[in-house]
Amino acid sequence: MLKILIPTLLLIPTSWLAKAKWLWPTTLLHSFIITLFSLAWLKNTSETNWSTLNPYMATEPLSSPLLTLTCWLLPLMILASQNHLAQDPLMRQRIYITLLVTVQLSLIMAFAGTELTMFYVMFETTLIPTLILITRWGNQMERLNAGTYFLFYTLASSLPLLITLLALQNKTGTLSLLIIQLLGPIPISPYVNIIWWTTSLLAFLVKMPLYGVHLWLAKAHVEAPIAGSMILAAVLLKLGGYGMMRMMLILSPLAKELCYPFIILALWGVLMTSSICLRQTDLKSLIAYSSVSHMGLVAAAILIQTPWGLTGALILMIAHGLTSSALFCLANTNYERTHSRTMILTRGSQMILPLMATWWLITCLANLALPPLPNDMGELIIISALLGWSWWTIIFTGAGALITATYSLYMYLMTQRGPVPNHMISMNPSHSREHLLLTLHLLPLLLLVFKPTTIWGSAY
Repeated sequence: MLKILIPTLLLIPTSWLAKAKWLWPTTLLHSFIITLFSLAWLKNTSETNWSTLNPYMATEPLSSPLLTLTCWLLPLMILASQNHLAQDPLMRQRIYITLLVTVQLSLIMAFAGTELTMFYVMFETTLIPTLILITRWGNQMERLNAGTYFLFYTLASSLPLLITLLALQNKTGTLSLLIIQLLGPIPISPYVNIIWWTTSLLAFLVKMPLYGVHLWLAKAHVEAPIAGSMILAAVLLKLGGYGMMRMMLILSPLAKELCYPFIILALWGVLMTSSICLRQTDLKSLIAYSSVSHMGLVAAAILIQTPWGLTGALILMIAHGLTSSALFCLANTNYERTHSRTMILTRGSQMILPLMATWWLITCLANLALPPLPNDMGELIIISALLGWSWWTIIFTGAGALITATYSLYMYLMTQRGPVPNHMISMNPSHSREHLLLTLHLLPLLLLVFKPTTIWGSAY
């Protein structure tokens, strides 16, 4: 664990001491080396599932794909931000890279922590650098409003979780995941159990986000710079799913009926947010609502508490992380050239940038869960698990899959096809940096087709 944490920590002095012309290449190379080391986490030969175990941190099949995804994204964020920050003063560039490293450090400690106290602290720590990224480097005047939404939604929902964890510590004498799973049922009254269950999951359902508490996400995504959007879509939303999976094992199963309203809300949210996507004119807003739709499926899969549901949720979280991050990168390439996120103003891009249109096509097909990509595996497993739980769910999941395919193709056709407007004719050509960035997003997706068990959690 330290062979990842220490180099990540040393990235901060590296970003402050590197010379101006070597700042981006040095940090990029350094973060790529960390990423290559993190791939070792995916190979777990332990019989107890826990590996690289010490008193405070460990990895196992649930957390290791998310940890590797976190490490994979840092070099991609650095690569995506170079052009965006090229005109900024050197000091601001250094602060920006430091914030990205801080987010990665917090996420690694949150996903790998075996103590729930450390998980909670790191869960909250990720807020600060992300908030600074949105409010300081955001594109529009609404960014302060978006930052306020982001902060207060997350803080208001996570304070009950803190009280729950303190009560759990008081009742059991420990918050270590290694010990709690061996303790058996916690003797508490049914009413206390209901409050405990709700407060424990509220923070994670807002973070995912569940439909109804999702308003902060669209605002944060639209106003955030490219790296902010990437880290939000790819990893920070997954903290909610990961936290739910962890807390479900600890909470008493007596409260299973409490899941019903949340499952209904999640499945209704899949339909509603997919339908909202069909009416969007803003490209980043469409991708943000698409994330809410996919996370609704993940939330429903986790809440039915079956092995298939948990496996499908983990697969879809990893696949969605790579796909939505790639979509935000593509939206950013459009924005850097046209300075507009309105889709109809970027029509006919395929005629000017044909290779970029190929990336658009592959990413949109991944977003609509084309076989045999991991997105499709995750969605099929989730739909099968939900169908086994109640056959009524096929109405929501089937309609959701249909609308997802519709808005993904609508997004592709609106941005790439059609006549080229006059203001687009003098567009800058695409750079090899952008093609490398998109290759590194989509290559893992394609490779996971050949060995999907890497991200199947404990199911295999």
